[in-house]
Amino acid sequence: MAESSGSEVFTTFLYVSFILEFVFGGLVWILIASSQVPLPLAQGWVMFVSVFCFIGTTVLLFLYMCGSDNEETPWLTVVLGYVTGAHYVESFWRKLDAVCHSTAALFYLSAFILEAWAASTMRDSFTQEHYLENVFAAVFSYVATLLYMVHAVFSLIRWKKAAEEL
Repeated sequence: MAESSGSEVFTTFLYVSFILEFVFGGLVWILIASSQVPLPLAQGWVMFVSVFCFIGTTVLLFLYMCGSDNEETPWLTVVLGYVTGAHYVESFWRKLDAVCHSTAALFYLSAFILEAWAASTMRDSFTQEHYLENVFAAVFSYVATLLYMVHAVFSLIRWKKAAEEL
């Protein structure tokens, strides 16, 4: 059973959630980039997570839109089958989606915790505007965490169903 490709990608819940992940991940990225940095190591991790997940989500969405998860792109099937040893390309893509979104959910959870801690430490020592930037970055990273967790759960369910069909 091949997945959708092109603009058909946006007709299913899993792929529509990519857009929400872009929006909230991008907001975290923008807010962290524009805020004061009281704890460079913690906020550096938050910035890494937001950029890494934004790029990873972009690459996955681009690959799905190109139709790389179905049999119409044999060059990618051959390359991925050779590199990863995957015999079933559709199963590979579902597995990749589940693993990437599970990892992103864990990363964003850690980013949320660190950003909330950074915002709480700067309550009295920074202006209200800078404090609110960090609070909103923490809130948006929490929303991104929830989005990635929901996507990961549905991806794991889809992967399990695909494994049962084989």
